[in-house]
Amino acid sequence: MTVIQKNSKNQHGLINRRRFLTSAGTAALSFSIVKPELVRGSDANSKLEIGLIGCGGRGTWIADLFQKHGGFKFVAAADYFPDRVDAFGEKFNIDKTRRYTGLSGYKKLLAGKVDAIVIETPPYFHVEQAAAGVDAGVHVYLAKPIAVDVPGCLTIDDCGKKAADNNLCFLVDFQTRTHEYYREAVKRVQYGEIGRVINGEASYFCGPTWDRMYKFYENGSITPENRLRAWGLERELSGDVITEQNIHALDVASWILDANPLFATGTGGQYRNAGNCWDYFSVIFTFPNNVIVTFNSKQFGKGYDDILCRMYGETGMVDTHYFGSVSISGDKPYKGGSVGNLYTDGAVSNIADFYTNITKKRFANSTVKPSVRSNLTTILGRMAAYRHGQVSWDDMMKANEKFTPDLTGLES
Repeated sequence: MTVIQKNSKNQHGLINRRRFLTSAGTAALSFSIVKPELVRGSDANSKLEIGLIGCGGRGTWIADLFQKHGGFKFVAAADYFPDRVDAFGEKFNIDKTRRYTGLSGYKKLLAGKVDAIVIETPPYFHVEQAAAGVDAGVHVYLAKPIAVDVPGCLTIDDCGKKAADNNLCFLVDFQTRTHEYYREAVKRVQYGEIGRVINGEASYFCGPTWDRMYKFYENGSITPENRLRAWGLERELSGDVITEQNIHALDVASWILDANPLFATGTGGQYRNAGNCWDYFSVIFTFPNNVIVTFNSKQFGKGYDDILCRMYGETGMVDTHYFGSVSISGDKPYKGGSVGNLYTDGAVSNIADFYTNITKKRFANSTVKPSVRSNLTTILGRMAAYRHGQVSWDDMMKANEKFTPDLTGLES
């Protein structure tokens, strides 16, 4: 019997991804600095001019990483809320005439001159904004998840193809796929170094993810704008937590197996009275060759925090942790190591790739298809859990269920 040692960081509890955002500004970061003379040809003072769509916490945080890269300059910004776009505009010295508000602010941003857009809005809006960016002929850097429903995923798949056909870069920002330990471990498993994969597990355990949003629902103050500010509590805007957050664990599972599940059986529920998203999910996925992957998540309480994926084969096991280590044990072990500050370093790597792909004219857009697959995997699990039963991949695709939030009362 192989004894699996728990990562020591996990035993003491890991900070969850959203809480990490609060302290990210104080962390020591490493960046790829670009020589000015290499940016957009011969003009030493020229940079790729970009616009940010979604000026909330993560949007502002990732904008700092783009700026520190050295090859980008923010020249426009859009957000529904004027206070957010103005705060962002002041921080990044954006002309007041290029700060746009309302649901359609992104259209005005695209009507101006930008080379690329960075989309960090609530997931429901990703599809419409990304498609508009491709249609406008700009490069697109898109946050995960790519969409909240099946029609949205299919549209993003088409966007990736259309972008490639028109020499545009379309990159989806998953951090794990950038790390050398994850890449090496996945490659070894796919080469057969743990033998035939029999089963696996994926989990996402953390404390309250959206506790900062609860205040917008206090005292019955559920206005259209408060609902938008508390988008993480609304399944139509976020896709529910299995799609918006838990996708990190399921993305690694589908990446390792290089397949989508055939069907899923699930359950779950909600323990707090705010919004309509669930707080815990439990799903059993059946992948090709009868590979069974169990998935569990919880977004409440204290104690053990981790984002993990393990796959068990005939001769070994791959063990991955978003905030811990990656390794393979068995007949052909791989030591791997700690992934370090993956939350930040993964984004830094994606930003560098985005710049390189644009300037070197590499438009394969290889992050799109795996993102579509993992996004649809979360939707399959969500649908099975909502039904407290079994749903097949084919049934999900045929249902083609669309999420439509109530945006009544919001300014266009």
